[in-house]
Amino acid sequence: MNFLSDLGIPEEVYRYVLLPLLIFSARIADVSINTIRIIYVLGGRKATATIMGFFESFIWLMAIRQIFQHLDNWVCYVAYPAGFAIGILVGMIIEERIAYGKVIVRIITRKDIVPLTTFLTNKDFRYTSLNAHGRDGAENVVFTVLERERLDELLEFLQQSLPTAFYTIEKVNRASDDYALATAGRSGILSWLRSIRRD
Repeated sequence: MNFLSDLGIPEEVYRYVLLPLLIFSARIADVSINTIRIIYVLGGRKATATIMGFFESFIWLMAIRQIFQHLDNWVCYVAYPAGFAIGILVGMIIEERIAYGKVIVRIITRKDIVPLTTFLTNKDFRYTSLNAHGRDGAENVVFTVLERERLDELLEFLQQSLPTAFYTIEKVNRASDDYALATAGRSGILSWLRSIRRD
């Protein structure tokens, strides 16, 4: 602790204030990176996910090393899970901000969909429309796949032009370049088929 003494930092302050804060911050960092890394893994960004995985593991290793070196410090035991919990929240906020990837939007309405399909065409969104029958009679179903960063454009249009429309939004892990085929993996396909069967 000579280094701390040279800085004028008492050992007790380091053990019960600075060290827990460092562990807390490290956990926030590595859990946030983990959240973002998973998104890039699902999106097929191999190089980015690999690099993030390295830093995630390195930060976690440093944090757990300090825990084992200070097993008698109860404050560290609080800082570690607290950092983990906050890291999940921070990771989710970051994920929403970067809006990476594509989503599939299903829109169901009994009203005329010509304004909607015109909007989708003008925005260069690929879509498929179906005639369906629901509990209250004939309905129109529209499927479209678009970049998450452009989702707000569509939702704003729906709120203004089709405020009573029912819609669902799901992440798409992979899609062909022309959006002709969109899939969220086997589980995504199965859930999609189940949702169609229920309707």
